[in-house]
Amino acid sequence: MSRLRTGRSPRRPRSPIRFALGRLALATVTVTVLSSAAGGCVVVHGEREVVPAATRTEAARALKDFTAAYNKADATYDRSADADRVAGPLAAIDAAKLKAGRVNNPSGNPAHSALEFSDADFSIPAKAGWPRWFVANTAANKGAPGSRWLLVFTRGSADELWQASYLTVLGAGDVPKFTKDEGGWAQPVTGDDPALAIEPARLGRSYATYLKAGGDTFAPGIHTSQWRTQRESSASKPGLARQYIDQPLTSGDYAPVGLRTSDGGALVFFATHRYEKETAAAGIGIPAPGADVRALTTGEIKQSLTLEFVSNQAVLDPLKGSGKPQVSVLGRIEGLTGAEGE
Repeated sequence: MSRLRTGRSPRRPRSPIRFALGRLALATVTVTVLSSAAGGCVVVHGEREVVPAATRTEAARALKDFTAAYNKADATYDRSADADRVAGPLAAIDAAKLKAGRVNNPSGNPAHSALEFSDADFSIPAKAGWPRWFVANTAANKGAPGSRWLLVFTRGSADELWQASYLTVLGAGDVPKFTKDEGGWAQPVTGDDPALAIEPARLGRSYATYLKAGGDTFAPGIHTSQWRTQRESSASKPGLARQYIDQPLTSGDYAPVGLRTSDGGALVFFATHRYEKETAAAGIGIPAPGADVRALTTGEIKQSLTLEFVSNQAVLDPLKGSGKPQVSVLGRIEGLTGAEGE
């Protein structure tokens, strides 16, 4: 089975994108880019000049190199084949899927089908210092017809390779328009941008809080109100209880990144970490997990099974005072990264 399978854009009620890890691993998508700097321009190693994060030729090369490495790893289930081309949440999800694939199919992926990108458009911000990043908006030979794949590429210094860290898939009409200067370079937003409804650096914690307690911070949708309803309906069933813990991921390669949109808001990518624990009543067993879940499970499943997930979200963070105060989750990709039986 191919590691990347896509459905339609989740901006409206549609089928989500999935990283298949057995019946318990849901996945959904979203994208954008946000500088984790505190304010103004990032200044690292004394570099103060505001320059494009990459040339368009470099960006195209990064996408090509990622695609080649990804396809090799998918065909062989060899993590080393693309380990230096992925980072952050995408790397965590990718590594777990490859590990499970290798356990269950040591000779490689019997369902491998090469992923191909075309019609790539690059939104490259001009900024000072490191880290640097850009967004690739491409068509692909997988997923719903007309969908667009948005990948965030990042690197921490001139000596490092470009790595894909975030991914989302949207309908062509759902991709926001970015603010660009006369040279065609995009405008990054900082982690503490006060002009946005929620500072990008706080989105992960705000999302985790919303999933636990609700509220009106996020607009209703598949990845917000509907997901909370689904959780509530699954929390307690005869003989089986389910608990959730959500946490933000905000440092290093997991830092949120974002680009200013033409309406003054921003498309922001951020990551979260989730634990989901199933506990069975005495005398009742845990439902048997799928092969991929078992491959990632430590311990013996007796009365409980704790699943660990990493996900990346792509959201529209509106301009404060714009009359649209709620953050819209356009997409979410989630993958099982570990499990523990007790």
